Order: sequence, then C-alpha cells, then structure tokens
Amino acid sequence: MNKIGIIIAREFNERVRKKSFIITTILMPLLMLGLMAAPTLMMVFAKGEQKTLLVIDESGVVAPELEGNDEVVFELFSGTLDEARQNEEVFGTLWIGKDVVEKPSSVRLYTNSSSSMSLEESIAAQIEDVVEAKRLEMYDIEGLKDIMDNLQASVSMTTYRNDLAAEGEAEEATSSVVAYLLGLVLGMMLYMFLIIYGSMVMTSVIEEKGSRVLDVLVSSVSPFQLMMGKILGVASVAVTQIAIWGVLICGLGATVLPALVPADVMQAVEAVEAGQMTALDAELDADMLSALSVATDVGGLVMMFVWLLLFLLGGFLFYSAMFAAVGSAVDSIQDANQLQTPITMPIILALILAMSVFNDPNSSLAFWGSIIPFTSPIVMMARIPFGIPTWEIVLSLVLLYASVVAMAWAAGKIYRVGIFMHGKKPSFKELLSWIKQ
Repeated sequence: MNKIGIIIAREFNERVRKKSFIITTILMPLLMLGLMAAPTLMMVFAKGEQKTLLVIDESGVVAPELEGNDEVVFELFSGTLDEARQNEEVFGTLWIGKDVVEKPSSVRLYTNSSSSMSLEESIAAQIEDVVEAKRLEMYDIEGLKDIMDNLQASVSMTTYRNDLAAEGEAEEATSSVVAYLLGLVLGMMLYMFLIIYGSMVMTSVIEEKGSRVLDVLVSSVSPFQLMMGKILGVASVAVTQIAIWGVLICGLGATVLPALVPADVMQAVEAVEAGQMTALDAELDADMLSALSVATDVGGLVMMFVWLLLFLLGGFLFYSAMFAAVGSAVDSIQDANQLQTPITMPIILALILAMSVFNDPNSSLAFWGSIIPFTSPIVMMARIPFGIPTWEIVLSLVLLYASVVAMAWAAGKIYRVGIFMHGKKPSFKELLSWIKQ
C-alpha cells in the first residue's frame, strides 16, 4: 500500500499543479454562470437604434392601433407606396392592404437595410391582435371581446410527492423541469469525466510504456500495484475537482443566492414548500420556485454531491481499469482507437439511456439502466433529481463497486502481460487469453 500511495501522490501532484487544472477548477463555475447570463446580457446590450417605419394602411383600421417601442416607431404616410419606398431616411415602409381583415396575408414590409426576426414578429403580432379584434366585432355580440378574454386561463400547477410525505419527509413542491435540467447536467458531467479522465489514464500508460519507464518501475512494484496507483491517482484528481465545485456551489447557495433574491420571494419559496400557499397565490412561476428551493437547500446540495462523488469514483474505477488495460496492450494512441471502442460504447449508451429517464424516471428501462454497472453511474445520476427510493441508489452502488473489484482483477491480468509486449497490437482473443493465464 505504501508503494501504491507513492504512485498516487505522483499522479495527483503531476496533474493538480498544471495551470489547466487550476483554471478549469476555479473558473469553470464562473464560466457556467457567465454562459447562463450571456443571453440576457446580449439582449440588453445588442439593442440597435430605434427604427422609423412609414405606414400605408389602405384598410384604415390597423394603423391607429399600432404602438411603437424602443425598437421601432410608426409614422402614418399619406403618399403612394413608391414614394415611401424611395425615402432612404427611414428604415422602411409597412404596407397594409384594404382587405387585411379577410386576408391577413396582404401585408408587406419594405426595408432599406436588413431586418430582424424580433422586429418582424413584433409587427406581425400587433397586426394579428387588430385583425382578431375586428373579426370579433363582425359577430355583433355585445361584450364578446371581454368574454373571450375571460375564457383564457393560465394554469400554474404545483406538484407534491405523496410517497415522500408518507415516509415522514417534509412536504415540498417539486418540478419535473428542474429535475430534468439537473439530471441532464449531472449525467453530462459524469459522461465527460469518464471519457476525459479515463482517456487520461490510457494515454499516461501508453506514453510511459513507449519510453520504457514501465520496464524500470515494475522492478520495484508489481504491475497490479502500478496500475491501481495510476487509476487511483487520476481518480483523486477528479474527486478533488468535484469536491471544489461542490464547496463553491453550496457556498453560493447558502450565502450569495439568498442575498440576491428579494426577501418576499424567499418567503414565498418557504411558504410554498410548507404547503401554506400555491405558486399561483405567490404569483410566481412554479418552476422558478422549485429551482430556488433546490439552489438554496444546502443539505440537499451536499447530498447530491455525495452521490455524485460516489458514482463518479465507482464509474471511474470501473472504466479506467479497462482504459489502463488497453493502454498497456498497445504502443500508440492510434492502435488504441480500435481496442477502446468497446469501452466507449457503453458510456455513450448510458448517455442515451439517460435521455429516456426524462420521459419516465421509473420505467423498467431507466431502472435497469441505473442498476447495470456499465451504465449505472450516468443513468442513476440522471434519475436521482427525480426523487427515487434510496434503496435503488444503494443497490446500484453496491453492484457498481463489486464490479469494480472484478474489473480491476481482469484488467490487472491484461496489464501485467501487456506492459512487456511491444511491436504488435493484440486481438480481442489474445486479450481474453491473457486474462485466463
């Protein structure tokens, strides 16, 4: 174990001291927040100058109802269409046909420069409202418009879990949208970590094998100790990165977010969670309330990261053992591409199965996908935000770590033979024979 510890320390120190690790670990959460805020910032700062549109309304019913905004201002034009189109001092001309109520397609927009989708949609929406109002008037029913407006309804539904309340847990509002987004992020995170860090183990073994460093190392440690030291060393790097992200996110959820959110909104979140009011009574979106509840629940965030670390570690040990075995059996990255295909396919399949979780997290496909070790790390992390029973998570972890032992044993058999093999890429049949030796 002392020898394995030395190898772990060397692999860990070599990677955490790199600038790339520091940058991705510290700046990645800030980058994610920046990407989330980018669309809003772009909408705020990307607004152009106010545009002037000349309006020729042959129907006489639309132009008086058009309202300008920060993006466009409407000016009624009494001349001909050709005269309006020749005016290059304005942005363009809006022509409305006399039969626009019966034929809404009789609308033309002529511009002197490129237009935008938001501008065109805004103009079309205003004209649609006017046409609909005029069509309602044609029925000659008193108060018909008010009746139609009163018929419109916006349902804001808050979901509560009876099974969780029956188990003695606090009754909290849940949101499938928030669970979907959280499951998607966690599943993608596991997918990226397994691929990136697993390939890192394989590349390290190939490089050291090519330089004949392994031939020297195995004179002091056994091949199995060397393989486990490399795997655990890289795994410690991944766990460290996740742990730092967990501390940052939990810290933001506990301190920064409650300070940024208005006090009345936070009170509404607590009231909805306690069942004292609905999201509709609070005049807040149910999904937003659920998102705030998840982001400010430090205990829930900590538990989420605990599950993430356990499945990350188990999944990484499971797959990195195979990556290390492939790296020991070849002499170059090019030779490894064919042998690593059977390893990456289950990871890709797990990501595909995770997408089916979002349709029904309790389906048989989702359940078995989260239990079978080849797919369980990614699929289970996609299911956890939906509030699945704890015994399923524990069963998945037990099977995963039991499979890690078996996979490490089989990979160790290949590793101890492969590191001394040079000049020939083995077939799958030969790899199987190495395991049986």
